[in-house]
Amino acid sequence: MYKAVVFDIDGTLIDSVDLHAMAWQEALRNWGYEITFEDVRRQVGKGGDQLMPVFVPANDLERHGEEISEYRSQLFKRKYLPMVKPFSAVPELLRRISDEGLKIALASSAKGDELDAYKKLAGVADLVQDETSKDDVHRSKPFPDVFSAALEKLGDVDPEDAVAVGDTPYDAEAAGKLGLPIIGMLSGGWTEDELRKAGCFAVYRGPADLLGHFEESPLAVRARKAA
Repeated sequence: MYKAVVFDIDGTLIDSVDLHAMAWQEALRNWGYEITFEDVRRQVGKGGDQLMPVFVPANDLERHGEEISEYRSQLFKRKYLPMVKPFSAVPELLRRISDEGLKIALASSAKGDELDAYKKLAGVADLVQDETSKDDVHRSKPFPDVFSAALEKLGDVDPEDAVAVGDTPYDAEAAGKLGLPIIGMLSGGWTEDELRKAGCFAVYRGPADLLGHFEESPLAVRARKAA
């Protein structure tokens, strides 16, 4: 029986994927790497530790990786974060999940200060029991570390007792390595076919769609069985 729901943030609860892609594209260009927007966007969902090696040669990464990451972080907070918006019905969805008696955690490849800003922006700070950011782990998605750490913080929750919600194949890959079931969201720009092939067992258009179909969703079904 499900005891908890573990949410990704970017592209799942807030509309930020394009803005992250623009920030990474601008940061990489500053170091001489001209990458197309679409190529960068397809990597968003990973943390910088996993995204940068796709575009930056190993020697340059060793010398400048931390500088690039910090530049991107400051650039995003200064220029792009003010444009981030939450998807509709996010607080209502989390409140509905809470009403089912399920714990809620956040597991993001974002840095901790970004995650704090997202919680306030989405209006969910009082609905979340625990959270894990890139700052809490050594490796970001598609490694399972953030999901694993979130479950540990929740206490008595094993992977088979929880369900993740994410918007990218990297979320699904990370969850799959733990045996953690995952629901996919199309709000991050990936297709249903891509998400299902990566391991999502159910797919919704976004938070409002899941809320609108909550009674027929896996969350409500399992929650009723638990009762």
